[in-house]
Amino acid sequence: MRRFLVDRASIENVNVVQQEAELESPPNVVNEFNPNEIVRDPGHRKLSNILQRKDLNIVNDMELVDVVKAGLDTMRESGWNNFFADVQGFCVAKSILVPNMDDEIPVRGRSRAEGRTITNLHHYRAEIFYVAIDKICVEMDHRFSEGSNIILDCFSCLDPKNSFSKFDVDKLARLADIYHADFSDDDRGTIRDQLETYVLQVRRNASFSTCEDVQSLAMKMVQTEKHLVFPLVYKLIELALILPVSTASVERAFSAMKIIKSKLRNKINDVWFNDLMVCYTEREIFKSLDDIDIIRTFTAKKSRKGHLPRNFI
Repeated sequence: MRRFLVDRASIENVNVVQQEAELESPPNVVNEFNPNEIVRDPGHRKLSNILQRKDLNIVNDMELVDVVKAGLDTMRESGWNNFFADVQGFCVAKSILVPNMDDEIPVRGRSRAEGRTITNLHHYRAEIFYVAIDKICVEMDHRFSEGSNIILDCFSCLDPKNSFSKFDVDKLARLADIYHADFSDDDRGTIRDQLETYVLQVRRNASFSTCEDVQSLAMKMVQTEKHLVFPLVYKLIELALILPVSTASVERAFSAMKIIKSKLRNKINDVWFNDLMVCYTEREIFKSLDDIDIIRTFTAKKSRKGHLPRNFI
């Protein structure tokens, strides 16, 4: 029973407090810029918000990732002046003293006795602005590696928009080789013919013209029973739908593991742990369930020594 009636207070998130490092600088000066604030364009924030959602659209994700990468490159090459103007405007509005960019300051990490100096402009632009953007680019390359981009590019060919204009048999057939554990040798030998027949039929079928994404395409295939006629194509669609589960949702699951399996619960068994994980990761669904309905369902599974009150039945 307690596996289903999870105490929500026991799986609350733990607030992580990050301490800021103290830096040597003149008083009343904005001496460091937050790297996260460099990418301030709403389109870039849109990518971050979309990647946190569970109902991801692979095609839109790829386009946004490419846009953000191109935007970061453009910002590094020619975005300093606009960025610095925004910072100056913020400092003026908050009555914060802005240092003269031509003034010289000691080189950090070096002895002052050496007398080596750099300008404020070099410090803020080269050592902070450029470095922050480079770190963001490295992190994005790590998150969206070449292999991941290839898989996303192949899955994007399932996009049903514009009468399946992006459909590519070669790229989709390549997915069968990438996911070799899900496709047998016979499947990999016949998937090309099935893909060619599939795209001819769906383009002629008017009901598929209303599909806007992979999710609606999967629903339409089930409604028209095309998933039985083209099982290999439908398996590719299923892989495309569960692909987001292997990205952001997995990171959420690992975060939940640290919260649930605390020092007081270090001996929890796997079955109970899995039940708690489901309750935590899908807590929005569980919030909509009535505790009395759960108790009734649990009690109806088998006869028990104790009996529920009459008002529960």
